[in-house]
Amino acid sequence: MAETTAARAAGLGGPGALVDVVAAQKRGEPRGIWSCCSVHPDVVDAALRTARELDTPVLVEATSNQVNQEGGYTGATPAEFAAALSEAAEAAGLSPGRLLFGGDHLGPHPWQAEPAERAMAKARELVAGYARAGAVKIHLDASMRLADDPPGALDGQLAADRVSELAEAAERARPEGAEPPVFVIGTEVPVPGGEADEDAGPVVTRPEDAARTISATRATFRARNLEAAWERVVGLVVQPGVEFGQWRVHEYDPATARALSTFIEDVPGIVYEAHSTDYQRSEALHSLVHDHFAILKVGPALTFSWREAVFALAAIEQEWLGGRADVTLSRLPETVDEVMRRDPAHWQSYYRGDEAELRFARRFSLSDRIRYYWPHPQVKAALTRLMANLEAHPAPLPLVSQHLPGPHRAVREGRIARNPRELVRFHVREAIERYTRACGTQASPMESNGAEQ
Repeated sequence: MAETTAARAAGLGGPGALVDVVAAQKRGEPRGIWSCCSVHPDVVDAALRTARELDTPVLVEATSNQVNQEGGYTGATPAEFAAALSEAAEAAGLSPGRLLFGGDHLGPHPWQAEPAERAMAKARELVAGYARAGAVKIHLDASMRLADDPPGALDGQLAADRVSELAEAAERARPEGAEPPVFVIGTEVPVPGGEADEDAGPVVTRPEDAARTISATRATFRARNLEAAWERVVGLVVQPGVEFGQWRVHEYDPATARALSTFIEDVPGIVYEAHSTDYQRSEALHSLVHDHFAILKVGPALTFSWREAVFALAAIEQEWLGGRADVTLSRLPETVDEVMRRDPAHWQSYYRGDEAELRFARRFSLSDRIRYYWPHPQVKAALTRLMANLEAHPAPLPLVSQHLPGPHRAVREGRIARNPRELVRFHVREAIERYTRACGTQASPMESNGAEQ
């Protein structure tokens, strides 16, 4: 497929890689594509550089909460975020067209406390903005109840009708002559960021419910004369039985999901999109792709990996430079926790326990609510000091080995410099590569040097 006019202008790619994955799956080939559901600049940079080195496409998606016409919590509109992605790809040396821009959970979620008419008007504007900005993959999500909807769970038929309403907005906003985006539908969406019960695992979607979602949504598309758009629905969000809570990961069990996996084989042009695949083992990721969960969404696991790396650097800094009178330590872990305690909005409703338990959760929970605090000026200043300290006083290899063994091996083998930013990037890349390998990407240097298989 040719790239869209908007995508070419921004240096972004078209949906061809996604269409190819679906076609391969329908031929019986276990191919997939992973989605970087993170707006953290360092995480995105690691994803872009990994794609460059492996010569693969990379899909980066923002949610309706992160990026919308009102700025979201990043402060960026879809057009601004797309432009920033394009600049980041150029800086990372990624070939033009290899970066795919997508929108995740696009719908009325940020405005669900408002009446339906107003919330859906904003949702239509949101989806149109992503379409104009060059998004080539749009997940349409209207599964949430709005302020004046009847009490209880949202009626499935109403959700399907709202999805087609959003698809119509995307179609109308597409620039003349531009190649259209592909769509993902589905209302069985895990809580963003992962919040499974620690004891009871998630319930796998029943095939009959998946069939009902497809049938209802297709009917609403036809009612709006969106048959051509329906032909570009390539993914269905379902629950394959994967999720994570504060301290526990619910691993994928192929046997439990066998009926769901088999069902989609007879549905033309559509594969499954699996959300919250964060922290899954490599074997589980390979099984997911084999079982037609071909679009693997991951977000908190990548920022969790980034947090691991910068906290490791802070430990190195303390060991290496803590006794020097001429060095002011960053106090990064302490600083971010102080900020989180002063402003608990992003974590207070997620964590439970006494102060010691809350402190531990703020730093180390798998939900990684700490990710919302890295843009805070005080935290950014501490991170800048940490990096400057270790750039001016490079850490000795024994300390790097102690705290970052993977990056330490890469330094010893001459693959990266003993630079704090390189150490962090490589640590995140180790998490990323588990997804690229599961999706059928060619073996990388990391595999041949003993990384996790």
